[in-house]
This record gives sequence, structure tokens and C-alpha cells, in this order.
Amino acid sequence: MDTEIKKIISGNLDVVSESLNNFIEHNAAVFTFKELNGDLRKDLWRALFTYISDDSKSHLHISALTAVRILSREKNGLDQLVTAGDLDLLLERGNLKSDRYDCNDHSVIVESLKCLCNIIYQSRIAATISSTNGSLEGIMNRSKKYKHLPNDVKTFDMKLLFLITALCRNTRPTVKEDLHGLTYLIEILEDIAEGESHNSDVNMLSDQGTDLACETLKVLFNLSIQADSWSSVDEEDEIRYVKLVGILHKLLIIQTESADKRLELHSQVVNLLTNMPATCYSALFMPAEDNVAKDLQYEEQNMNAVMELCNFLELRFRNEVTIQNQQELLSPVLIVLLKAVKSSRIIRRYLRLKILPPLKDVHNRPEQGGTVRNSLCRLLTTPITNVRDIVADFLFVLCKENVGRMIKYTGYGNAAGLFAQRGLLGGGKPTEGRYSSDSEDSDTEEYREYKHGINPVTGCYDPPRPSPTANMTEEQKEYEAMQLVNLMDNLTRQGIVQPCRIGEDGRPQPIEHVLQLQESLLNDQPTNIHDSK
Repeated sequence: MDTEIKKIISGNLDVVSESLNNFIEHNAAVFTFKELNGDLRKDLWRALFTYISDDSKSHLHISALTAVRILSREKNGLDQLVTAGDLDLLLERGNLKSDRYDCNDHSVIVESLKCLCNIIYQSRIAATISSTNGSLEGIMNRSKKYKHLPNDVKTFDMKLLFLITALCRNTRPTVKEDLHGLTYLIEILEDIAEGESHNSDVNMLSDQGTDLACETLKVLFNLSIQADSWSSVDEEDEIRYVKLVGILHKLLIIQTESADKRLELHSQVVNLLTNMPATCYSALFMPAEDNVAKDLQYEEQNMNAVMELCNFLELRFRNEVTIQNQQELLSPVLIVLLKAVKSSRIIRRYLRLKILPPLKDVHNRPEQGGTVRNSLCRLLTTPITNVRDIVADFLFVLCKENVGRMIKYTGYGNAAGLFAQRGLLGGGKPTEGRYSSDSEDSDTEEYREYKHGINPVTGCYDPPRPSPTANMTEEQKEYEAMQLVNLMDNLTRQGIVQPCRIGEDGRPQPIEHVLQLQESLLNDQPTNIHDSK
């Protein structure tokens, strides 16, 4: 391969074209170039850009650009190779310095954009240069003419815009405000949702349309990353965000050519929804038409998009979520669902019916099984605290922040962490005042039949068992009790456990001696789940 590289560097036009093709074929799947020492790689890089810059060698442009894209896969040493002039040349070949799109150079444009994406991703210096060299302005100017441009050009434009706004945070206000990026990108997304269908009879996105939508959503995520944390959103931005959530609604229910593409689309929609102000979540449902399935209707509203969010969560659970990837896979959709049930009574009540329907299975623990409720209950004891806290809040809101109802559906043991944080270990006071007063809970026949024997700690029915102390004398019982006290005291002295009792604030309060547990034993009993429905 050294021979081919030297031929490319030589500039001999009789052999350059063939050598470029050989280089590309040989390195099509290569990502590191150990055989290229510093000088040889630099000489090859400069030779390639010499060919790209020469209009008289247009027949070499595609091959030279492809070679540059391959070389830019290796991060090491790239900062020393790239110059501002190289990036300007790629912008020119990518047609981002012109107000007119030259359809005759389509392949060159796409390959130039691929090179820019690779280089900016691998080089922080290149990213910094691109934040001020007209790249942003070029992309936003071209976005105004997207209705007449090929999908691959638009997709790589969005990839490039995402990389620059991701790596250079200072560009986000510029794109959002000065270049009116939020407005233009919402329009692009709207065109995709409404006009990208390749079949007039079926509302379906092509794979290329889905790719463009995903890349556009990623840019919008960067531009709106602080939206939900602002103390107040100005009226103009709020109007934009309501419109945007309405478009996200459409993207959630639209069909795609492939299932994998739909999963990726929903993932990006969920990510962007985490940034949206909760006040905009009402755009996730709309009045139901006559042809909407009954299970997707609630209070005469079409809940299709909300159900898709629930299905997305269920699909995440099915894909064998591990402790290592819980944060990445589950946090975004859980945050969205939590914000949704907090912001909308209709969404909360609908998801309550879907996730916490009236109990029928009372023989298995809440964390046992394959339903969404079972999976959420398992997460109440996950070591990933962020996920655990979001799930606990979500379930608690679904239960209208009623301690008895939470115990009924999750078991006191699973919910103890939430109760401890909120000072509700002793039962606490009902906080249903912020919710509608009408009851959303009704017991099934199965639940009523076994209600008397449900263990509030485990959350399931415990069949009657003989008491282990039934045949003991009072002296034997006292002896066994003292043995237990001594064992707990030894564990406490060794620092293995820290016994607590429930304080006046409803939170765990460490004790100095195990006998102090007797003082508040009667007050520490969990709320009877039968007292509240």
C-alpha cells in the first residue's frame, strides 16, 4: 500500500486515479493507519486537498474526498493535519458557501459533508473553527430551500449542525436566536411529519425521511436543552414548543418502513420531550375521532401518542435492561412519563388504567411478573438511585400520592425508600387535595376475596401458617426474644447495621440501643392498605 500512497502523493495524473481507487478499496473498513507515519500521512493529506481544490481535476474529486473521509476516521494526529483552509474548501465543495444548489455536483456535495462530519467529530480544533467559519450560516441558509433538495444532503446537513452545536455549546444561542434555528428546524420537522409519506394511502415515513427526522430531533435537543429548567419561558418560545410537541405527537404515531427505524425515531422523540416544558404536554393528546380504537380513547380524547410512550417503555423492559444501562435506556422515557402525569390529569388517569389497573393477581409479589407494573416495582430497589427515584415518583403520582394506595400496588417494602425520603414511613397525611376528588380505584372480586390475608410489606397474599411460637412457653418466648435482641445489638456494635425508628418527621431516626425500638413500636406500624382505596 505504501507504493499506492506514494503514487498519489507524486501527482502523476496517469496513475493517481487508479491508486486512489486501490487505496479506497484496501481501506474501506480500516479505522487506524499505523503504517502511515506522521510525514507520510501529512503528505498524503495535503496531496488529496490539492486535487480537491483544483477545478481542472474534477474527475478526482469524489475519490480524493472519499480518501479524506477514510483518513479522518483516525483521531490521533488529526488536529495537526486539519487547517482552516481545508475546512473552507470542504464547505465550498459541500455547496455551503453558495446560495444556489448545484444538482450536478450532488455526489461531491454529499461526500464533502461526510468529510466535514468525520473531521469535526474527531477534532476539537476543527469543531472550534467550524463554529465561526460560516458553517452554521451556510446550513441554516440552505435549510430554507429543503423542500427541493435530496434527503441525503439534508440529513448530513443536520448531522453536521448537531456535531457543531454539541461540541461547541456557545453556538447554541447563535443558531437558536440569531439564525432563527428553532423556527426553521420546527418547520423542517413539520414538513417531514406531514409531507414525507411515500405512500399517499398510508401515513408512513420512508427510511430516509426517518433518518432526517432523527437528525433534526437531535439538533433541536441541543437548542432546547435548558428549556424545562428556565424559571419562565417567554410567550414566543412557549408557542414554538407547543407546536413542536404537537409535531412530536405526530411522529410518535406515524408508521415507518422498518421497526428498527421506528424505535430510533421514538427514542429521539423521547429525548427531546425531556427538554420540553411540562405546560406543553397537553399537545400529546387531541379530541378523538370516530375511527379511533376504544382502548386509545379516554374522556373523548385520542391517547394514541401517550400509549406509544407507554409501549416504548414496555419495549425497553423487554430488551433485557441491565443495571449498567438502566440510566441510558430508561431515564429519558421515565422522565417524560413523570412530567406527563404531573402536568395532565387526563394523561395521569389514562396511564393509571394502563399501568396500575384494578388488582387481580394477589398471589405474586408486585415485582414478580412481566407487566409494566411488575417491571417498575423491580426498579424501586435498583442501586441506580436516579432511576429508582424517578420510578418511585411516577408510581406515587399515579397513586395520587396516597400512601395506602402506593402500598397496595407496590408493597411497603418496595416503597419504603420513597416513604423514607418524604417522611411518610409512618403513613403520613393524604395529599390528594391537588388531585380530582373522584375515585379512580375499584377492587376486583379476586382482590376482595383475599384482601384480609394480603401482607402489606410484600404486597401479596400470605396463606395462613402456624405460628413458630405456638408450642413455646412464655419463658421460651422471652428467651428467644432476648436472643434476637442480643444478635441485633452485636450487629449494631460492629457497625454492620444501624437500627432506626420512625421519627416525628416520618423519616428514619438512628437509635443508640436496640431496646429503644420498643418505645415507638406501636407508632411504627405501616398504614393498613385497606383503609384507603
